[in-house]
Amino acid sequence: MNKVKVLWMLLLTGVCLAGYAQQPMVTLKGKLISAKNRQPVIAATIRLIKDAAHAKAGLSDAAGTFAIPAAPGAYTLRIEALQCKPLVIALQLSSDTTLGDIALEEDTRQLETVTVTGTKSEIELKTDRKVFNVGKDILSKGGNVNDILNNVPSVNVDPNGAVSLRGNANVRILINGKPSMLTVNNGLRQIPASSIEKVEVITNPSSAYEAEGSAGIINIIMKKNALSGFNASLQAGLGSPANNSLNLNMSYKTKKVNIFSNVGYRYQERFFEDITRRQNFGKAPVSSMYQVNNLRNSNTATNYYLGMDYYINDRNTLTGSFYRIKVNNRDSARNNYNYYGSAGQPDSSITRFEDYREPQIFNELELNYVKTFAKKGRKWTTNLQYDFWHDDENQLITQRSLHPENNGFKLTSRDLEYSKDLFIQSDYVTPLKGSGKLEMGVRAGLRAIKSDYTASQDEILLPQYDNKLNYDENIYATYMQYGSKVKQFNYQVGLRAELSDIGIRDRKGNFNNAKRYIDFFPAVHLQYSLKNDMDLQLSYSRRINRPKFWQLNPFSGLSDTRLLTVGNPDLNPMYTNALETGILKKAGNFTLNPSVYYQFATNYFDYILRTTPEGYFLRTPVNLDLEQRFGVELNTSWNPYNWWRLSMDVNFYQFTQEGNYEGEKYHVTGKTWFSTIRSGFKFPKVVSLDLSFNYRGQNRNVQSLIKPIYRLNAGISRDFLGDRMTFTATVNNLLDSNTYQEITSTDTYYLDRFSKGLQRQFTGTLIYRFNRKKDQADRMGDQN
Repeated sequence: MNKVKVLWMLLLTGVCLAGYAQQPMVTLKGKLISAKNRQPVIAATIRLIKDAAHAKAGLSDAAGTFAIPAAPGAYTLRIEALQCKPLVIALQLSSDTTLGDIALEEDTRQLETVTVTGTKSEIELKTDRKVFNVGKDILSKGGNVNDILNNVPSVNVDPNGAVSLRGNANVRILINGKPSMLTVNNGLRQIPASSIEKVEVITNPSSAYEAEGSAGIINIIMKKNALSGFNASLQAGLGSPANNSLNLNMSYKTKKVNIFSNVGYRYQERFFEDITRRQNFGKAPVSSMYQVNNLRNSNTATNYYLGMDYYINDRNTLTGSFYRIKVNNRDSARNNYNYYGSAGQPDSSITRFEDYREPQIFNELELNYVKTFAKKGRKWTTNLQYDFWHDDENQLITQRSLHPENNGFKLTSRDLEYSKDLFIQSDYVTPLKGSGKLEMGVRAGLRAIKSDYTASQDEILLPQYDNKLNYDENIYATYMQYGSKVKQFNYQVGLRAELSDIGIRDRKGNFNNAKRYIDFFPAVHLQYSLKNDMDLQLSYSRRINRPKFWQLNPFSGLSDTRLLTVGNPDLNPMYTNALETGILKKAGNFTLNPSVYYQFATNYFDYILRTTPEGYFLRTPVNLDLEQRFGVELNTSWNPYNWWRLSMDVNFYQFTQEGNYEGEKYHVTGKTWFSTIRSGFKFPKVVSLDLSFNYRGQNRNVQSLIKPIYRLNAGISRDFLGDRMTFTATVNNLLDSNTYQEITSTDTYYLDRFSKGLQRQFTGTLIYRFNRKKDQADRMGDQN
């Protein structure tokens, strides 16, 4: 292990000391298509070979295109793709060269004789994003999207399902480049990992992306079928605690149509233990509380997906799809509260039982049109998406006092939430003279949410908790960006304008808050290519964080009056200026990407915890003044041998948060770090093994201290029946260490909250493929 560390340090030192003398570089480009149906050939291996010691390699993307930089000279180009005959071309490169469409002939030999000589790496570091290819990730087999995200560099998912990027929870999550209600309220854990192809992490997005999310964007790409004829895969999984799943994916593709479908079932069970210690200071009597919550959460999810691509002609494609997921959540909890007087003597004891049921139905209709033109690179895409969902929260609370003893009371509540969301986007891309490219587009996102809340005590209606709320969010945007290349210098500049029209009101007329504002969001991306496959990168973007629906809703409900979270309808958006610079270095099987970033946010908002006259706690989001973050990140990947791959990301940042609220000044300065180390071993025809270790250091916010968190995951995989069947066994949280502890200490109280939300979990998954190979993708969702 010491030798490995020394080698990594030597490589890093070599990069830092590398000379900056320029060497002329050229780029070889092309597009791979099937000679049979003229469709793109994806994930093909392209090798540009000069001699035994000098070779470049790449993969064709979803459009079949590839681009490989190299020094001028004589080369042999070798192209290999599954079910296609290898192609070898002799080339003499003296300047940038575009080969155009390259047709690959179908290999008519039996599939069992085909050998895949190249596959995607698990983590790809690209100019403007990091790409995590899920297909090679053993650890997420049988899991959900949250399990995948916890293995993605720079990303963390806490036990409650909250996602953060570089330690910042203000991250925008997209599915296939578009917003979805599945990304809120911990809905990501309802999406099976088997439906995901890759995850893109974009810390400084271009103007083509919406400006929401100061930390950046996480784009989840669903799988897309690219095979002709009928093919399918069946996946079944069992876990302990319960993590049982069944998923069937089918597709049928001809020259004119591609029909795809997915049916899935999942049952999950989780157990939580929360311990809260509270001490009140100030005037006598001084009191304290010790609270223990034991929660059992179970949820059943059934999803259906059906869609079709219709190839009108070679230039026009129309895609329609329908997605539906039905979820039944059920929580049962027992909470015990023990109170003590100023001298530590027992004062009172309360026990509380909660039964919570939440059926959810989410529907999504999507229509997508893609038009290409005779001029290569020109494309027009229009997408229409309509979501309609229903959420029915039902809670029964039974509480009684053990000391002094009484009969207690019974509370029931119901919250009906339903929404209709319409999303429209149209984008146009065209090449300009030379290497220039112009992109422009328009977007509209219209959302209407209604919430009806009622409550009763001992079957008597409580009118003060009768709440009916309307929330409307309309975002209109347009953007334009231009990119070009001058020798080794690439640049892209863009400007995005967004009009926000947001309103929240209760139907009793107690409040009616509306905000309308227009903002401009510039973005600049610069890259300079040096010799030896090294690129210097510099980017800037302006971002926005708009308050979410639940952060604006001032109604709290009756969940637990001892610690309530209420929204703030006067909350204003936060604006962030983000600057980042880095180096992307590739040397054979080693990739290095160090970067430095700075973020300055104004109108920063965070949750403030206050005490009530009864001695309880109330959490409310409020606008403060500013937040500054300065960080250093290092991402590396290394394949020392064909059977062994390593990757590591380390992120260290320091921050300042400050502001005033209700006459009180808040200020905190801190620093923290987190890291993920992954090691994969693949022994063909024997077994594959993956290990992952995540660590998140101690962290602070304006009021609280959050203790370190760490987790170790492991998984093995074995192929059978000529690659048609795969068995995977994983264990998440192997050390049973994934806990969360937050401590808040002020002049008037001390609060210590400890949560253990994910036990050691074992999962076994079996996948069988019909007329499909292991590295061939399913289809679920649109990738255009």
